[in-house]
Amino acid sequence: MSRSDDLFGGQANRMQIDLPGADLRYLPQWVNTDIADRWLEVLLAQTPWSQPEIKLYGRRFSVPRLVAWYGDTGVRLRYSGLAHDPLPWTPLLADIREQVQLQVGQQLNGVLLNFYRDGQDAMGWHSDDEPELGPEPLVVSLNLGATRRFDLRRKGTSRIEHSIGLEHGSLLVMSGPTQHHWQHQIARTRKVSEPRLNLTFRQIIREPAL
Repeated sequence: MSRSDDLFGGQANRMQIDLPGADLRYLPQWVNTDIADRWLEVLLAQTPWSQPEIKLYGRRFSVPRLVAWYGDTGVRLRYSGLAHDPLPWTPLLADIREQVQLQVGQQLNGVLLNFYRDGQDAMGWHSDDEPELGPEPLVVSLNLGATRRFDLRRKGTSRIEHSIGLEHGSLLVMSGPTQHHWQHQIARTRKVSEPRLNLTFRQIIREPAL
């Protein structure tokens, strides 16, 4: 698929989110509704979803969403004590990755898919600051389906300082020092009953071969 203004949003749609110690850009309507609808339908149907468990305060809990990790050969994802080996890129995900790379001008070797089945599925406060993401992690979030509120707070505080509704077909780019100073979440809500799919593309720094 070639990039065109008919399918993808232009620079005029870019929104800089002005927070100290952060580099955040939001692109609403990055992809048009027809394409976003098709991506959502195909990915929900074809992805082999799993619901891993994490250990918290000595107890095990299922994460409140379904997940899948795709990436280049040998690119593992580690977070919350979990390690995911990559599924091979599907033709659709490879095509989406190419378009995202064109947008941000950087290579990306993995994508985490999070499926929020309704408003009771959520993501707790965290930063994407694992060492394998490098000193200034690049995380590019493609949002499909229901609009969900994305909250940001400074590390070490409890007050939400900024929120944005991540819309169907939008792209959120987090780069620079953002992950070192800020945490983000997708909170539970009773206002949303429709599904949402979030694809977070990233560049994992591979461990050197011995």
